[in-house]
Amino acid sequence: MGRVFMQRCLPALTLVCAFLPSLACSQVGASPSPDDPRAWLQRIHAAANSGNYRGTLVFSAGGSMSSSRVWHYCVGDQTWEKLESLDGRQRQVIRHNDDVHTLWPQSRVAVIEKRDVLPGWQVTPQRVDPRVLEQYQLQREGESRVAGREADVLLLEPQDALRYAQRLWVDRRSGLMLRAEVLTPLPNRVVLESSAFSEVEIGVKPQPKVLMQAAQRTEGFRVLRPRQQRVTLQEEGWSEARPVPGFKLSGCVRRELDSSRAGSELAGGTDADKVLQAVFSDGLAHVSLFIEPYDASRHKREMQAQLGATSTVTLRRDGHWFTAVGDTPLATLRLIAESLDRRR
Repeated sequence: MGRVFMQRCLPALTLVCAFLPSLACSQVGASPSPDDPRAWLQRIHAAANSGNYRGTLVFSAGGSMSSSRVWHYCVGDQTWEKLESLDGRQRQVIRHNDDVHTLWPQSRVAVIEKRDVLPGWQVTPQRVDPRVLEQYQLQREGESRVAGREADVLLLEPQDALRYAQRLWVDRRSGLMLRAEVLTPLPNRVVLESSAFSEVEIGVKPQPKVLMQAAQRTEGFRVLRPRQQRVTLQEEGWSEARPVPGFKLSGCVRRELDSSRAGSELAGGTDADKVLQAVFSDGLAHVSLFIEPYDASRHKREMQAQLGATSTVTLRRDGHWFTAVGDTPLATLRLIAESLDRRR
């Protein structure tokens, strides 16, 4: 699952992936039977949630490549994560439980948010919701090696054209996902994007204090605290009139349209200054739908685009502007954007 390794962001708006409660560490063990797909997915999920690991992730799509350094520590009920970009503009994302710090050292900007109001936010989301078996068929394809580690190769084949296939490489000893590819449907199977550990250490000693040092060094930074509120579509005047098969609403938040307006002393703004973000998921693919008041000075024309497996669709619906972004075909994004109706 290409999107599970690397985040895609609109300006000041983080695309999110599905978050599930941790499963017991005891579920991480020997490879499950090929005839038990749910056990495979639970094992991947448990390894990502409860394991201690660090490594370098390489992401490629559309002819471009980038890499990030990732840490994940779990001690009791405490979780620490960090992602540091190694290419392009410097960026660090650090999470301790529900506290999320995003730092841009070059521009001296820090954004501090609470994960509990972000539907499913996380830094190292190498997880698969077992409910994907409602929309995908899982089969074991064989064995391979990734980053010097023995891995089982799995294929998640969608049951319709609304989603992509994904091939996963799962560490045989721990269950941690080591590599993932997003694939076009048969018969012309093409890799749209891939993500993989180039090197990884599993079972490392947790060092949470070291991770948190960067988050605490904000002297001289402009600290932004965007205001956000968990809401429901119904409260915001929308209804799911035409649900897209398999995609369920994961969460909905009301956020400031421009984080540059956000600050610890900001009292709030008008509805025109804010955007509604609704997140839909089928357990594997994720779509963020952003809804804001239409502004002719900013919203010039409808468009659609695709880079790797990530598609973007923008369209106007009466007095609102919709932006849908996700790791699905363009047609799926448009269906999700058109699935909501304004309640009267």
